[in-house]
Amino acid sequence: MAHIQICSENNGFTIQDITMTLADLNQRFGINNNLIFSEIAGGLIAAQINNAHASASIALQGAHLMTYQPNDEEPVIWLSKYAKFAAGKSIRGGVPICWPWFGAHATDSKLPGHGYARTVMWEVLESKALPDGATFISLGLIETDATRAQWPHPCTAKVEITVGKNLRVELVTQNTGKEAFTLGEALHTYFHISDVAQMTIRGLEGCDYLDKVGEPARRTQKDGIVIESEVDRIYVDTTADCVIEDRGLKRAIRIAKQGSRSTVVWNPWTEKADKMGDFGQDGHRGMVCVESANAAHNVVSVAPGETHRLAVVYSVEALK
Repeated sequence: MAHIQICSENNGFTIQDITMTLADLNQRFGINNNLIFSEIAGGLIAAQINNAHASASIALQGAHLMTYQPNDEEPVIWLSKYAKFAAGKSIRGGVPICWPWFGAHATDSKLPGHGYARTVMWEVLESKALPDGATFISLGLIETDATRAQWPHPCTAKVEITVGKNLRVELVTQNTGKEAFTLGEALHTYFHISDVAQMTIRGLEGCDYLDKVGEPARRTQKDGIVIESEVDRIYVDTTADCVIEDRGLKRAIRIAKQGSRSTVVWNPWTEKADKMGDFGQDGHRGMVCVESANAAHNVVSVAPGETHRLAVVYSVEALK
C-alpha cells in the first residue's frame, strides 16, 4: 500500500511514530471530490485538485506544484510530457522550490544545486475549501538527519498553495534558532506558452541582470525580453510584476510577487534541452521559466524568530 512517513507537531507525533497511508491522507485532508490524494508514476503521492475554478496537481515530494489549469483555459503551468518521476529526483516542469540556497552552494560544490527542498518529502499540514470556491493546501518540509547535515540552521519551511481563478504560492521560512542565517530561494516556475517565438516578457525593462550564458557579465535590459537562443539571467533589485505576452494563445500571464527582489528568466534552448533528456524534441519551445527569487546579492538575512515570506500570484489576462 502506498504510504508516506509524516509527522504532526500539533498532535505530538514525530516522523518515526506514524506512517500515513493514502487512505489516511484522504480521510484527514481530502475534500470531497475537490481534493484527492493518489499515487502517481514512480510511486510518488500527489494531491489532485479540481474545483469550480481550476485543476492542479501537487507532488508531496518537494511540495512540487506540477500543473495548474483554469477551467476553459490552456494550462498556465508547463509540465514536460517526458518528466521523470522518481524518489529523490526533481521533476521537469511545474514549480520546483529552490531552497535554502539558489544555484550552487556557496562553499560546498558537492551539495545539490538549488538546495534539497525540491527532492525531499513534505508533509500535509492543512487543507480547506475557501468560500469563493478555491482550494487551499499547506505543506511543511520534513527535516531529517540528511537535511540537517546540509543546512544546520534551526528553522521551518512551509508552502501555502491556493488554487482558484488565480494561483497563489507562498513559501514561508521561519528562523527558530538563536542566530541569523542567509537564505537564497526561488519558485522556479515553468510557464506553458504557444511557442517561444510568439512570446515577449514585459516588466523588467531598465533592470540590470547577471548573464550566465557564456562569460559571466552584468547587463541592462532595454526592451521586453525576446528569446531566440539560450537565456539564463538573474535580474536583480526588482520587485516588479512580470507579464508574459503570448501572441499565439492571445493571452498574458501576470506574475505578481511579494518578498522577492530577484527575477530569473531561463530557457535552455535546443542543445542543452536535448542533453537533459526530459524535454523531448523542441520541448523547450513551449515553455519559459520566470522565477520569483532572492538570489545573488538579493539573498535574505533572516533574524532569530523572524519569518520571511515569498509570495506569488499567477493570473491570466486578455492580451492588450
